[in-house]
Amino acid sequence: MKKHLLSIFLSFIFFCSFSQTDSLKSIRKKGSFYFSFGYTRAWFSKSTIRFSDHSGKMRENNTGKPTDYDFTVYNVTASDRPDFDKIPDVVNITVPQFILHVGYYFNNKQDIGIEVNYDHAKYVVNDYQRTRVKGQFNGNYVDKDTVIDPQNFLHFEHTDGANFCMVNFLKRWKIYNPSKKFNIGWVAKAGGGIVYPRTDVTMFGERLNNKWHIAGWIIGAESGLRVEFLRYGVFEFTAKGAYADYRKCLVLGKGNGTARHTFFCGQLSAVLGFVIGGRK
Repeated sequence: MKKHLLSIFLSFIFFCSFSQTDSLKSIRKKGSFYFSFGYTRAWFSKSTIRFSDHSGKMRENNTGKPTDYDFTVYNVTASDRPDFDKIPDVVNITVPQFILHVGYYFNNKQDIGIEVNYDHAKYVVNDYQRTRVKGQFNGNYVDKDTVIDPQNFLHFEHTDGANFCMVNFLKRWKIYNPSKKFNIGWVAKAGGGIVYPRTDVTMFGERLNNKWHIAGWIIGAESGLRVEFLRYGVFEFTAKGAYADYRKCLVLGKGNGTARHTFFCGQLSAVLGFVIGGRK
C-alpha cells in the first residue's frame, strides 16, 4: 500500500511540473505545492449488496456449503473503524483511517488549484443485524429475513481500506489575513476518481482477505476551514460528502466471486501539512 501512495505522490508532482508552459523559474514563482496528512471519521448510508459466483469450483460439493450462489442482502447498515488508538505508535500511523492530500496552487493568490485526495476509510457491515436476503444457493431459492451471522453466513468489510482515490479542483477564500505568515480561509473542493478496496469477507464459514484492485468509482465534494501558519504550515478541518459505486468487489474464489454495492458517505477530517514554494 505504501508503494501505491508513493506512486500517486510522484505522479502528481510530475504532472503538475510539466503541465505548465512557463520556465521552472516561473513555476516556482507563481505556483506552490502542498502536502498534508491526517485522520478521518466516516458515516455510511444503508447499502444493498449483491453477491454472486457461478463458477461451481470454489469448494468441494461434499462440504455441504454453497458452491454456486447469487443473492442480495438489502439495506444493511455499516460503520467505520477509526483505530485511533494506533496513532501513538509511529510505526502504525497508517493503520487508522488516514487522509493524504497532495495539491498544487496555480497562482500566487493561492485561491485556485488541483488536489489528489486519498482517503483510507474503512467500511464494516454490522454483524448480527436482521435483513432481507433474496436469491439462490446451489439452485435453491430463498427470500426471507435473515440475521447476518459472521460464523455461518456472512461478514463483509473493506478494512484495509475502502480507499477513495480522487482528483479535486479547489477554490479558497481568505477570511482573515493579518500577515504573510498567518491566514485563515475557507476551502471548497469537488471531484471524482476510483475506489481501490481490499475486501475482507467471510461467507459460509470461509474467510478471504482479497487483493487490492480498482472496483469502481466515486464522486464527492468537500468544504471547510483552512489555516496557514508560520508561512509554510497548513491545517485543514473539513466535511465531505461522497457517493461510491463498488461495481466489482472481489469475494471468495480466484476472481470468480464478486460483490456489488453503492453507498453515500459522510466524513469529518483533520489534516496537518506544509506548503512548498510560491510564496511572495
